[in-house]
Amino acid sequence: MVTRRTLIGATAGAGVVTLVPGRAEAATTAGTSLNGWRIEPDAVAAHRVEGSRATATLRTGAAAAVLLHVARRWHYEIASLDSGEGGGIAAFSADQAVGADFETTYLSGTAIALHPHAYPLGGSEHLWPHQEAIVRDILADLEGTVVWGGDLTPAKVSHFHVAAAPGDETLERVAARVDTSRPVQIRRQTAGAVADPAARRGKAGSES
Repeated sequence: MVTRRTLIGATAGAGVVTLVPGRAEAATTAGTSLNGWRIEPDAVAAHRVEGSRATATLRTGAAAAVLLHVARRWHYEIASLDSGEGGGIAAFSADQAVGADFETTYLSGTAIALHPHAYPLGGSEHLWPHQEAIVRDILADLEGTVVWGGDLTPAKVSHFHVAAAPGDETLERVAARVDTSRPVQIRRQTAGAVADPAARRGKAGSES
């Protein structure tokens, strides 16, 4: 995987962040992660990322569908998730010390990290411009139901989590569209076919 640094290992020590176990403990006590999803280990399962050998343990249902769509397109269009390079893929964790409140989403199985070692919390490494354009298109395709860690503070470029609440109508509709277990006719965007985010926004604006 080629990042904007010559050596991926150089990013491991960049942007040192103190982990704060208390935040994870508080989330566990409250029973929900930052995005409002219940922390229920029995509700997660291992899911394979289509087109790869990689798997991710995620909240079953709509949350898994949208996050697997992110992972699938990242794998096809940005960098392979198969080799484990850059940390591969990380998702649900029942016992995780977190350095930012949004990382509690891993506890509910509603977050995924793609190449987390290459793009750690608070790290200085960024995506190449064409890679960020792909991420922006993925986010547009998911209609705001997923948040990217590159837009958060502190930044975590590898991180994506479900932004919509459980049962949200938009989330359910988008999940149905991108769920690869459903008939392809109801899915508009497919991995490997990159739409132009600017064109998508222009079309939306013309309809208003």
